[in-house]
Amino acid sequence: MRPPEIFQPHPAPTYHALPHPLATIRAGISGFPSPAEDYVGRTLDLNERLVKRPSATFFMTVTGDSMEGFGIQDGDTLVVDRSVDARPGHIVVALVDGEIIVKRYEVLGRRPYLCSGNDRYAPIPISDRDCQLWGVVRSVIHEYPV
Repeated sequence: MRPPEIFQPHPAPTYHALPHPLATIRAGISGFPSPAEDYVGRTLDLNERLVKRPSATFFMTVTGDSMEGFGIQDGDTLVVDRSVDARPGHIVVALVDGEIIVKRYEVLGRRPYLCSGNDRYAPIPISDRDCQLWGVVRSVIHEYPV
């Protein structure tokens, strides 16, 4: 039996503007453009890009392999929005029978289920369980080992 998947909330992120080059397309070639042109006055704020409703958003780190089929891997960071109403197909964070889990919300044969992205884990019927939806996953941050 696998240990339960536990997710640790992250503290609120601090503001860090990152260089974000403006993508331009040149129709003709007339000399060489300056490499510095791509970075003039443009930054990327990941909070602005990924967090749509700051007061309703939290971050969690994933543990386990149950969501790999949906592109969520062990160690990934989730951006979770509590203000979104879950619909079938959404990836959600829920408290089910006292355990915090990340699963895809599905309706199978008129009954609601929380489904894994790994065939080794059976769908969890939620109609007869103590289930609290904590939020809908808006983004997944996956870091590559370097």
